Amino acid sequence: MLDNISIVLINTTHPGNIGAAARAMKTMGLSRLVLVEPLEFPSGKAFALASGADDLLANAKVVGTLEEAVADCHFVVGTSARVRGVSLPLVDPRACASQILGEAGAGQIALVFGREDRGMTNEELQMCHLQVHVPTNPDFSSLNLGAAVQVMAYELRMAWLAVTRGELPLPIPRSHDLASQEDVERFYEHLYKTLVQIGFLEHSSHEKIMAKLRRMYGRIRPDRVELNILRGILSETGKCAEKADQAEKSESAQKT
Repeated sequence: MLDNISIVLINTTHPGNIGAAARAMKTMGLSRLVLVEPLEFPSGKAFALASGADDLLANAKVVGTLEEAVADCHFVVGTSARVRGVSLPLVDPRACASQILGEAGAGQIALVFGREDRGMTNEELQMCHLQVHVPTNPDFSSLNLGAAVQVMAYELRMAWLAVTRGELPLPIPRSHDLASQEDVERFYEHLYKTLVQIGFLEHSSHEKIMAKLRRMYGRIRPDRVELNILRGILSETGKCAEKADQAEKSESAQKT
C-alpha cells in the first residue's frame, strides 16, 4: 500500500528541503517522490541532506504542474498550515493516514505539500479531496518542509504497521473503476464550458460556483462510468443549447 503513495512537493525553493523530505520518506518506507517545478534540482545540496536516500532523488519525477503530478491519482490530499476559503474536509495527520491507507489499495494516492513560504494556493487545494492540518503550537505554527513530510510519513507508517499487525482492519479496496484526477479535471472543464454555454453563470461568481461544485463532486467521487454518464449529459445539454441558439437567430433573422 505504501508503494501507491506519492509525496508531491510544489515549487520547492531550497534543494536541501527536497533532500530532507527524501530522507524522511525513506526512513518510513515511502519511495515515490514527485517534484513540481523545483527551483533547483538536481542539486548537490539535495543529495547531501538526503543522507543516503539518493535512490529516491535519482528516481524522483519532475513535472511542470500539479495537474501533471496528480493526473493518475484517484485520491489527492493537500497539506496546509492554515484553514483557507476552500471548504474541504479537514483532518489531523493520524486520521489522514488511516484514510489514505484505505484508499491506497485501489490505486495511486498523492499527498501534496506546498511552497516553503506560502503553502498551497486555493486553486491547488481545490484539486484535493481532503485537507490535512498539523496541529502545531498556535504561537509558533510554521513547520519546516522536511519536518512536515516526516510527520505525515511517520503517521502513514504507524497506520500501515497497525494494519500488518492486525490491530486495524485491512482496508478493502474499492471494487469500482475509480476516475483519475486527470479524468475529473476534464469533467470540470466540460462542466464549466456547458454552464457558460447555457447562461447559468451569467449572474453568478464563476469561481464560487465552480468551487462549490468541485466540493460536491469531490465528496461524491464518481467512478469512470458515472463520470462518462455525466459528460454525456453535458454533451447533450450543449447540443440542445446550440439548437435553441440557432433557432433564436433564425427567428430573429426572419423578423428583420
